[in-house]
Amino acid sequence: MNLSRSILLIALTITSPFVFADKTETSDTVSDKAVEPKMASPKGAKVYIIFPKDGKTVKKKFLIRFGVKKMGVAPAGIKFPNTGHHHLIIDGAKYDKKLPLPMTDKIKHFGAGQTETMIELEPGKHTLKLVFADHLHRLHEPPVISEEITITVKE
Repeated sequence: MNLSRSILLIALTITSPFVFADKTETSDTVSDKAVEPKMASPKGAKVYIIFPKDGKTVKKKFLIRFGVKKMGVAPAGIKFPNTGHHHLIIDGAKYDKKLPLPMTDKIKHFGAGQTETMIELEPGKHTLKLVFADHLHRLHEPPVISEEITITVKE
């Protein structure tokens, strides 16, 4: 057997399991894997908007502060009991409570563990609500969601 043919046979022997293996994961194979359960939230856990207060008028760019009771704040990706991070829901943006929260212009993630930020909204009435989520951006069980507030943004 010549050298080039030997090298070819060795290469095929090494790579053939990878060439013929089904390397792609489908939704069927992913769903068969164990899914990590949602993190529990303690009884009485609460998130709320500290500022602005419900019914207030604010400038186009304004400071918003988040509060949490009976839980701690941790960055996304950090798994620790009774912790999570804030998500701001603007103008009643829809989301599936069974899935990780999406990141959109109306669902703001604060995955670094922020408890306040400057945001900018167009003039007019807006609703704001906080949703606290675990290290994987999933709602806790039971969910920890603030009361919705309404603000007016002036020009």
